[in-house]
Amino acid sequence: MRITRTGTSATGHGIAVHHRDQWFNLSDVPGYADTTRIGDLLGETHRRELTGALERHAPALTPVRPDPGLAPTVVDPGADIWGAGLNYRRHSQDLQSEQPRSGPGSYLRPAGCLIGNGDHIDLPSQSRRVTAEAELGLVIGTTCKNVERAEWRSVVGGVTAVLDMTAEDVIRENPRHIPWAKGFDTFCSVGPVLVTLDEFGDDDLTALRIATVRNGETIAAATPADMKFGLDRLVEYFSAGRTLEAGTVICTGTPGAAVIHAGDTVQAVVQDVGTLTHPVRQQGAVRHEERPPAFRSEGG
Repeated sequence: MRITRTGTSATGHGIAVHHRDQWFNLSDVPGYADTTRIGDLLGETHRRELTGALERHAPALTPVRPDPGLAPTVVDPGADIWGAGLNYRRHSQDLQSEQPRSGPGSYLRPAGCLIGNGDHIDLPSQSRRVTAEAELGLVIGTTCKNVERAEWRSVVGGVTAVLDMTAEDVIRENPRHIPWAKGFDTFCSVGPVLVTLDEFGDDDLTALRIATVRNGETIAAATPADMKFGLDRLVEYFSAGRTLEAGTVICTGTPGAAVIHAGDTVQAVVQDVGTLTHPVRQQGAVRHEERPPAFRSEGG
């Protein structure tokens, strides 16, 4: 099943679901008129019930044509967004940093940084070097805690695309600044479509190509098979000792980052899942003295 959001912040966000090659507004499906949280649809029982409702009522429903290119984020209001850092060797090499050994680098980012697909990324004046990073996102479907690696699929409702921005010069100065460097307004996009996990076997997931694309050029690409910590380990790691509510997003790391400037267009392309596309612009004036960057590569 594929799920996306429709509408704008001014009109309110609806949910559309894909069933048998057609999209339908969830609010038109009997029993779902008041459902606004995607996380409430993702548990195995909820997903089975929704599929049954669509089977029964789809012939009487009017299909719709949502525009994924302008879709609001699939993240539910108030949902946590966890990130895994340095999970691909290429990314750690770009940052000239050693990959963590016991678990991925991690951070929790504010919901206020989220934008919908097609919205502008605003470069803050507080950074001279911002990077954009394509990632695969896991969306928790069942509220959980202390998940064993072998059981990870039982709590993940679906996958989506993520575009993650970083004030890279800030974390090069001090890695402890990661949450601050990733929390600027417009610094995260998640969507535009969520694909439920039952659409993919394990081999399908590990073969998904994830690409960071800038102005039509692929800057970096890889598959989850290249991760240091696999999807099962990430679910185990982030659920250890803490409750992950349904709708929580785990960003699984990037194969490589693209330095972005005003006027660029940057994309996160996840094979068989979706594409996020964002124009870039500068906000405000630079408030510090410009100086050449003290690093060599363009990876983030």
